[in-house]
Amino acid sequence: MIKQDLVALIEKKRAELIQAAISNGLTSSVAIRYSQELDHLLNEYNRVYIKKIPSSAC
Repeated sequence: MIKQDLVALIEKKRAELIQAAISNGLTSSVAIRYSQELDHLLNEYNRVYIKKIPSSAC
């Protein structure tokens, strides 16, 4: 998956999460599912596109 496609999916899922939270509350099953899906997409983005900094550099 190319970076722009992944960013677009992240933005779409974030919008879905916000709408679900507004409509159903932050603790609704829909909002929680969307939050987990967004987490998965963000983790994928970080894994693929963000270079890890060695902990010894801190």
